[in-house]
Amino acid sequence: MTMQAASTSAVQPANKPMTHATPHAPAPAAAPAPVRRRRMAPLEPVSPTAKWVLGVAFFVLFFLVWAAVTLGGFVSPTFLASPMTMAREGVLLFTEYGFLHDIGMTVWRVMGGFILASVVAVPLGIAMGAWKPVEAFFEPFVSFCRYLPASAFIPLLILWAGVGETQKLLVIFIGSVFQITLMVAVTVGGARKDLVEAAYTLGASNTGVVRRVLIPGAAPGIAETLRLVLGWAWTYVIVAELIGSSSGIGHMITDSQALLNTGQIIFGIIVIGLIGLVSDFIFKSLNRRMFEWSTL
Repeated sequence: MTMQAASTSAVQPANKPMTHATPHAPAPAAAPAPVRRRRMAPLEPVSPTAKWVLGVAFFVLFFLVWAAVTLGGFVSPTFLASPMTMAREGVLLFTEYGFLHDIGMTVWRVMGGFILASVVAVPLGIAMGAWKPVEAFFEPFVSFCRYLPASAFIPLLILWAGVGETQKLLVIFIGSVFQITLMVAVTVGGARKDLVEAAYTLGASNTGVVRRVLIPGAAPGIAETLRLVLGWAWTYVIVAELIGSSSGIGHMITDSQALLNTGQIIFGIIVIGLIGLVSDFIFKSLNRRMFEWSTL
């Protein structure tokens, strides 16, 4: 009797409706939070407009501090001319002392020595980067000469070539050729191995790999190397013109130093910086136009 009641109570009647839990509707997805730019964070880029504004602001601040120090009497004009004095001396250099000719001579010397160095260094650097036996043969000598200051060769170059244009071109050549060679070799030698293997798989020869893989891949890096070394060439030409020269920006600086004319000295230094800045901008523009596919 008891077992039958228990079994009867355990069986659910057929006509009793089944109860189901009502499912909850999915909550709407939250909108992604806007990305906040972090100011002064490491590697955080700035807009082109802000880049120009900040760059100009530094020069404005520099000239304001310079004017305050010189016009305020904190430094004697004998040791540091004011910006206004420097500007007046610059006008005199162009109108009375033929400074434009000096600028032309210096630019010619820089470009002549730099082009000669590039013609020798770029092919040699490509050969050193592509073929390891060539690198093993030349690399110790190139690395040794890279640390020799170009100015140390000036006495020898004056004995060998005199004080003419050849001596100045050779100073720039010596100061640039070893730097370009080693940097180009490193750039070419850092080519991706998978691209080289793919070229061999497609049937390329050894020279084909160099001509179609290594050189095109390293071309943007080589162009960037030339841009950097061109800036170094300007330091070499001024050193070359300080000794035994009758023209050029370095010659003008030497004459102004003998007369204690710091205004002309500063103006000559600023002109060098401006010419270098313009040449660097031109080099960058050419590199971007020639290698649009590169990230450099």
